[in-house]
Amino acid sequence: MRTSPLDTIAALGLASGGVFGLAGTFVASAPLRETLWAIDGVALVVATALLTMKYQRLGNDCVAAGFLTFLAGESLLLSGNAAGLEASVPSYVGGISLWAAALIMVSVPSTFALWMRFTAFIAAALFLASVGMVLWGTPLLPTSSPLPAAGYPFLVATFAGWIWTLVRPAR
Repeated sequence: MRTSPLDTIAALGLASGGVFGLAGTFVASAPLRETLWAIDGVALVVATALLTMKYQRLGNDCVAAGFLTFLAGESLLLSGNAAGLEASVPSYVGGISLWAAALIMVSVPSTFALWMRFTAFIAAALFLASVGMVLWGTPLLPTSSPLPAAGYPFLVATFAGWIWTLVRPAR
């Protein structure tokens, strides 16, 4: 059985989101970072919208709701992007809070391989730690290291697993 065109689009959205999102984290130019993150955000919104529909049709409501929650979080991130790093912190904190909830919701059922669920839980924990730090007064930006930056590689590894799930030949 072949991969459906919508699965291919979702996989491309996840890949684009991962690549452009990570790239935006490491560039010094604010306009370039905002452009890369805008591409990343739109790609992830499209991908997670398609994944919401896919898993809803399959009857996996928790996973579908998780992807819908990720979409909401990514929308918050996208809305604050053009404001610049400092001004985007409130929407960023809301966005990564929803990312964390989404990663947990998608990973609690055994729909995905254990390693994907593990990377998602690590990313969620790191994002939740970042949220807690900001809420308790630590001045973190989306590019701060070690947190929240340490969560991004685990998020992208999770995306890689979801992509693999979408494009692998059906058994």
